[in-house]
Amino acid sequence: MIFKEKNRISSGYARTGTLEIAGQTIETPIFMPVGTQGTIKALSTEDISELGYQLILSNTYHLYLRPGTEVLDHFGGIKKMMGYPKAMLTDSGGYQVFSLSSLFKFFHDGVKFQSHIDGSHHTFTPAKVLDIQNSIGSDIWMVLDDCAPFDSNSKRIKESLDRTHRWAEDSVRHWQDQEYSSKLFGISQGAFDLDSRKFSLEKIQSLPFSGIAIGGLSVGEPREWFIKVIESLAPFMDPLRPHYLMGVGTVPDILDGVRNGIDMFDCVLPTRNARNAQVFTRKGKLNLRNEKFKYSDAKIDDHCTCKVCQNYSLGYLRHLHKAKEILALQLSTFHNLQFMKDFMEMIRNSINTGEFLEFSTEWKNLYNSSN
Repeated sequence: MIFKEKNRISSGYARTGTLEIAGQTIETPIFMPVGTQGTIKALSTEDISELGYQLILSNTYHLYLRPGTEVLDHFGGIKKMMGYPKAMLTDSGGYQVFSLSSLFKFFHDGVKFQSHIDGSHHTFTPAKVLDIQNSIGSDIWMVLDDCAPFDSNSKRIKESLDRTHRWAEDSVRHWQDQEYSSKLFGISQGAFDLDSRKFSLEKIQSLPFSGIAIGGLSVGEPREWFIKVIESLAPFMDPLRPHYLMGVGTVPDILDGVRNGIDMFDCVLPTRNARNAQVFTRKGKLNLRNEKFKYSDAKIDDHCTCKVCQNYSLGYLRHLHKAKEILALQLSTFHNLQFMKDFMEMIRNSINTGEFLEFSTEWKNLYNSSN
């Protein structure tokens, strides 16, 4: 067992817990920064260590194509290449195959696709995806799945679930046959058909996965659909395993996820927005290119203890972004990841003190109304 629940709110599913992985004891709910290609854009490994993140995410598709498994095997995995000693989760790469490849084609045992880099031809099967993740050297592996578009018809949803569940079973068999030690997470799908969603969750939870993920959300769907899905699944999530909501990272979405029993989140939004001069604060979002900050000697956030807020003014950060200096990306990214870490700690504290619902309402109002 890698997960232990600690506290739960009296009316609902929000909970705190601990995740034991790669020698780390990680407090949940947790946000995982995305380092798709073995790097969190604009930050060094030392920055991640300074921020105190114990679990980050990388991607199988991208690392398979570049630098490739031969290089990864030579260095003993991406964590050794990047000098990162803590825990890492890798996605299966399936979503990237479907969204980035110019051409892909399903077959019974997997998917054939062309690289978005050079057009070369490749094949992913459930077993191959796990073998690649073994070369990457990550600690939590996601299985290959078929993420149907959110507006799929019933025929496409059924095809997606047939593939996802068959590939999940194939993944478990290969993982057991190879006696791999990394933890394996299963992914439930079902687009926006609630019966399909519940059926998929039940199927995935019947298999011996260490954790359970919900895929296929935050992919352009109306927000009310997103809410309906996570609310419909919350009563049926196995409480003994960690729950991972893939690709979700806005403040309101995290709060709704936590309210419905989610323990793990990841998203590129905090880092991507930072590179576009948007930073998060306890008063809402700020656009650092805004003219009103031209002469400001204030901090981004008076309550933030990160080195950016302690040492640099809004006026200076605005200048860096307007001048398109590399330092602008570094400092803004560092601050946003400090904010996300602090925000998750505040969520955990609100659950432990029984104040989560009030906390959630306050923050959702703030971030739904901020520009």
